[in-house]
Amino acid sequence: MMNGAQTVPERPNLAQAAALIRAGQLCAFPTETVYGLGADATNPDAVLSIYETKGRPRFNPLIIHCADLAMAETLVTFTPLARDLAARFWPGSLSLVLPAKPGNGLADVATAGLDTVAVRVPDHPLARELISAVGRPVAAPSANPSGRLSPTTAEQVRRGFGGRVPVLDGGPCQAGVESTIVRVEGERLVQLRAGAVAREEIAAAMGRPVEVVGEDAGIAAPGMMLSHYAPNAGIRLSAEPRPDEAYLAFGPAAEFDGPTRNLSPAGDLREAARNLFSMLHELDASGAAVIAVAPIPETGLGEAINDRLRRAAAPRG
Repeated sequence: MMNGAQTVPERPNLAQAAALIRAGQLCAFPTETVYGLGADATNPDAVLSIYETKGRPRFNPLIIHCADLAMAETLVTFTPLARDLAARFWPGSLSLVLPAKPGNGLADVATAGLDTVAVRVPDHPLARELISAVGRPVAAPSANPSGRLSPTTAEQVRRGFGGRVPVLDGGPCQAGVESTIVRVEGERLVQLRAGAVAREEIAAAMGRPVEVVGEDAGIAAPGMMLSHYAPNAGIRLSAEPRPDEAYLAFGPAAEFDGPTRNLSPAGDLREAARNLFSMLHELDASGAAVIAVAPIPETGLGEAINDRLRRAAAPRG
């Protein structure tokens, strides 16, 4: 729930949104990936309200959003390799997991007790303006109830939280899936979560392989829980739709009489990533008990799309 008894604007402007966060309250805001549920990352009570509002497990750490590299440098230690990554991909959809600096001021609850911090500089002007206006790093997981579909519009945030969370509206998100998370271990790069920057793109830019974290790894970064990003409907993967189901198609698809959305008729994985959560929201609203999903290639951004779909389809605790 929100801290304080003051009236909170449902649709704040930039100055109001920054004031809310500085005052220890929550405010959702746009990034290029998905909308984030923002709180002052240095305020333990504010960060705790993220977990309470989302219903998020406390062992799941949060990404800390920064206005620029200089702010990030006050929080974590950059190696030369990490600095090269930031120079290549920031502002952008890459979160870096780096050793926490002693005395960085972050609330312990934001890092879930880990000695590393996931940081990024978002590639959305309004997001960076907001963080600059707050003057502090902003913790911001996706602005949805825990485990549910991530929102890519302000209206999806309002609907997901029943209007209880103020939203700084910056229009639809352009990437449509969350950031890629990479841990820098000496000269090794390890992808902890596939996302809006393809692993192959990172490897090509840095001239070295990007390893993939093993399935037996603990919760070292956001988005690593097995059941996550789930609609109310069940999900069947790589499936042809049955008469009573909804259908999430990809590429040229046969006609289907039930509720249907096509991630990309042209088979464009970037378009598919941008449409993924919005189209799942729309099919979920159709009332179908199950959504059949067409096969998606595992190459490029397909890795991130399939990761989200597998977690959406996983058994729910």
